[in-house]
Amino acid sequence: MFAILNQYKQHMIRALMVMMAIVLGLATLDLGWLIVKDILEPPLFLLSIEQLLEIFGLFLLVLIGIELLETIIKTFQTQGQPHYEVVLSVAIIAIARKVIILDLQEADSWVMLGIAAIILALTAGYYLMKRGQSLDRQTAGRQGHGPE
Repeated sequence: MFAILNQYKQHMIRALMVMMAIVLGLATLDLGWLIVKDILEPPLFLLSIEQLLEIFGLFLLVLIGIELLETIIKTFQTQGQPHYEVVLSVAIIAIARKVIILDLQEADSWVMLGIAAIILALTAGYYLMKRGQSLDRQTAGRQGHGPE
């Protein structure tokens, strides 16, 4: 029974990788089209702030998609190991995207406090994760080199 479920899970991961690759390809084409269209509109080769924010937002969205694809690939390659580093990286990129495209004139102070809390939580989580990995390496190094 578990073998069948494991095979099913592997097929779903493969399907997700293909679908994500297709979506990323389409999003990249859309980003390229947006850049060309915005550059060729009068005034030529000049972009407004709104156009820049739209381009940066889509660019970061593509980066988030790439990170998600990497997560799916790592999940497929390393079964049974935690993938929290990639998940935290994706979350940090996503919140950075939100901050970059945020309209400060329209943003509520509670929204700003919420975003700040998310940034602090993600930063603390990333720091603790890296610190834990460093401590694990040090512990493993001592165990391998200690007296017997």
